[in-house]
Amino acid sequence: MKWSNLTLFSKSLIALVVAGGIGGGVYFLSPGLRVDESKAVEKLNVSDKDVNNVVTSAELPVPGEEASSTVASKPVVRIAGYAWNAQSGIIVANGGPKTTQGSVMEKNGVNVEIIRQDWLSELRNLQMKFVEEFDKGNSAPREGAAGIIIMGDGVPFYISSAQQALDDKYGAGKYQLQAVGAVGLSYGEDKLIGPPSWKMNPQSMKGALVSAVIGDGDWVTAVNYASANGIKINPDPSTYDAEAVNFLASANDDYIESAKELIKSQTQGWTVPLKEVKAGKLTGKTIDKKVDGCATWTPGDKMVFDALNGFTDVVSTKEFNNQMATTLIFLRQWAEGNKAVVSNILKSAYTASNQMKQYDSWRKRASQTTAKAFNMETPEYWYNMFKGQQGEKGGVSYNMGGSRVFNLADANQYYGITDGTNRYKAVYDQVSRYLKDLNPAGFNQNVKRIVPYEEAVNLTFLKDVKDIDAGASYTADYSRKATSVVASGEWRINFDPGRATIRPEGKDVLEQIYNLLVQAEDSKLELVGHTDNTGTQDGNYALSTARAEAVKSYLIQKGIPANRFQKIDGKGQDEPIADNSTGAGKAQNRRVVISLLK
Repeated sequence: MKWSNLTLFSKSLIALVVAGGIGGGVYFLSPGLRVDESKAVEKLNVSDKDVNNVVTSAELPVPGEEASSTVASKPVVRIAGYAWNAQSGIIVANGGPKTTQGSVMEKNGVNVEIIRQDWLSELRNLQMKFVEEFDKGNSAPREGAAGIIIMGDGVPFYISSAQQALDDKYGAGKYQLQAVGAVGLSYGEDKLIGPPSWKMNPQSMKGALVSAVIGDGDWVTAVNYASANGIKINPDPSTYDAEAVNFLASANDDYIESAKELIKSQTQGWTVPLKEVKAGKLTGKTIDKKVDGCATWTPGDKMVFDALNGFTDVVSTKEFNNQMATTLIFLRQWAEGNKAVVSNILKSAYTASNQMKQYDSWRKRASQTTAKAFNMETPEYWYNMFKGQQGEKGGVSYNMGGSRVFNLADANQYYGITDGTNRYKAVYDQVSRYLKDLNPAGFNQNVKRIVPYEEAVNLTFLKDVKDIDAGASYTADYSRKATSVVASGEWRINFDPGRATIRPEGKDVLEQIYNLLVQAEDSKLELVGHTDNTGTQDGNYALSTARAEAVKSYLIQKGIPANRFQKIDGKGQDEPIADNSTGAGKAQNRRVVISLLK
């Protein structure tokens, strides 16, 4: 990628990184010196209630294809987003890329233009250009984009990094970006792709190189899977750690490039030169590493499966089903001056999505408007991919696509407005922890702070949506026995010696577990306690079971349903993972294994 082709925002970010990198250049190039060490991070929380509300309402006429003359005189609200099928609800609400006659947006008096942009850096650039015009006194800028749509789990990275740029340019606190609501949900479309062995034996991922847009939602999917299986993450994309999962930053911050880089590496032998690191120290060697997997979404997944043999979807947002909401971000100062506009955009999306949930005519129209808005593939392609598709190649099965749209009841439930379980806060807080702990690509050096949830999310506009059929609440069904393991990880939860009382520092770990369970709401749970060899064997059986029960009780108090726990057991001292003759080994053996089951 040539420097002349980079966006201004991308150049600014690169300049920040380079400026910080010059001073530390010798540090990173010298053998034996310490670099960012691969880390085991706390797992992501998964909720216990699936967001997919059942509704009944009269069928509405589908939107027309001609441009709306009714709202033509109103200021255009430009919204930019990836080519992503989970946006189809808001797109069909608009009738396509521009507001059409008979559309729900037209009915609600909003004039919207939806712009496809697959580069994260360009999405930032569009929003920054809008702020620049707004700062000049233009209350309805035609430049840039008033809003963007990205993955909800990518919001902490996006808002924090963009907020840093706003503060640097205009002064701290003058302008703020905020998420105002979600209009859909990835349900399988976003995924980690790799060899089937990663799914059958997650530990075989150690040493893998995965291409991803670092900091974005699909990177989170891969990190979730690794962390849920107790595998370390290498936070530095310039180094290679054989004992961790390593990430390659996709060219141009583009999820399509993630797929292309895997294909090029596997078919052409393309490699990436990486500095070898062991235990956080450079060895002085350079490893020419092939790309082993990628984190991407439709149509990137189809590109991989069409081109390669022996690859499958290892884990996806179908397992972490509350992880990735289709999230709208606006400039707060503009949104507060246009409250009715923002609320009516959400209202229109929820109304159209409600129709999609019930009527095939709306799902077909949505696929037509999506194909037109993205200028990619056919309506039939997007229609099928919305439902999700299965395939098989060389004896390896795989899944592609899979999306949901939100009606008002879904949105209210997702943010905990109706049932008190704020699924999105669990996602936001967990990903914020990943950014802080992993420091991907020097994030903490370039961004002064991670914007907290309370500042980053503004539900005022969502709460103002009224006078539409919201839908009835839905509760996940945990009556069926789960038979397959999605992920299984070992957690160090601190208990009082010889007792099942959770120590205060152990509750921080349990908060991380809860957040993971909120994100994988469709899964059932198995808890198995383990002890060191102190005490009697029979006593340790009882103690390990009591500790597993204590974890269960804590999670139930947080709101996880009791019928979600399929098995609680204690193995005592029978299955050590370390040497019981040392204090460090004993500490490793005192653990609780938590498995997510489907």
